[in-house]
This record gives sequence, C-alpha cells and structure tokens, in this order.
Amino acid sequence: MGIVTQETYLFHASVRRNLLYARPEATQEELEAACRAAFIHDRITELADGYDTVVGERGYRFSGGEKQRMAIARVILKSPRILILDEATAALDTTSERLVQAALTPLIRERTTIAIAHRLSTILAADVIFVIDHGRLVERGTHAELLRIGGLYATLYEHQFAPQGATERPPARRSARAPADLVADGSDGAIAAGA
Repeated sequence: MGIVTQETYLFHASVRRNLLYARPEATQEELEAACRAAFIHDRITELADGYDTVVGERGYRFSGGEKQRMAIARVILKSPRILILDEATAALDTTSERLVQAALTPLIRERTTIAIAHRLSTILAADVIFVIDHGRLVERGTHAELLRIGGLYATLYEHQFAPQGATERPPARRSARAPADLVADGSDGAIAAGA
C-alpha cells in the first residue's frame, strides 16, 4: 500500500535517501524515472548537489507542492496495488495542485485508489461516487449523474466551480454539525472524499 498525505514527511537526509525509503533497491534510472513522472526531477537537478542534497528538517528546502511531488515519486517507486490519497492537494496553490494532479492521474489509473479530499477535482473522474451526509448514504452515481440529480453533490460542486459572482441556488438542506462525505468506488479502484 502507498500513501500520499497532506502533510508529507521528509527525513533530514538526502533527496535520494528520502525517495529510496519506498524501495531501497531502486536504481538511479528508476529513481529519475519516478521523479520525472512526478514532475520533480528538474527541481532536484537544479539543487547544488542534485539527488544528494540534504532536504533539511521536514524538507524545509522544498515548497508544499514540491514535497507532495516527492511523496508521489516515492509512491511511483513503490508501485503499490492500493493507493491512499489523504488530502494530497488540500494545502496547495492552484499551480502546485495542477502539477500534483497531473502526476497522480496515471498513477490512479493503474491501481485501486482511495482518495480523501475536500477539493472535488480529486474525484471528478471516479466511476461511482457515494455521497454520505451525517453518516447516511444520500446519493450515489457518477459525477454527471450526481450533477443531474441536483442534490448535495451538485451544491458542493457549484460552490467549488461556479464562476465568481455567479448566482448560486440555495444549498441543499444540511445541518451545520458535520460536512458531507463523498465516497467513490469504481471497477478500476475506489476513491473516497470528504467535502
């Protein structure tokens, strides 16, 4: 199993050692291929010591998006059958989120994936999405089906993707106690998201 979390942990060691944590026997070629696939190789080669650069305490030399892409490179090296994405893009700016999403897209296709996310962009391509509100299943379907239903999922989608200044319909009736959860499950894998 491989995990990419919102708070990526990097050891106070070299970039190479941080990446090889996933698979110590990986070759330099495999390491570089994983980093290219995660869109982090170029940034690593810009560093004075390249792959031998010490990342510093908790990876302070890297931005949040760069740390996420390092975590993705680790998962690519590990090549797990099950992938868990726990708020993998939550703390990122738009540019970093796009790079992380681009790195994750081919990775998700090849394995069972469980994604926990507040940003619906993470689950738009899921085969089946289950919407759970206060512990109860309230909707089920694909992204397009759930938009047609016009329920809670559609409301959440409108809030995240409506153009600024657009008139939005009132939100579906919900208690302020707890947010809805979105759970998506597909034949190629599973995706879960909380919104």
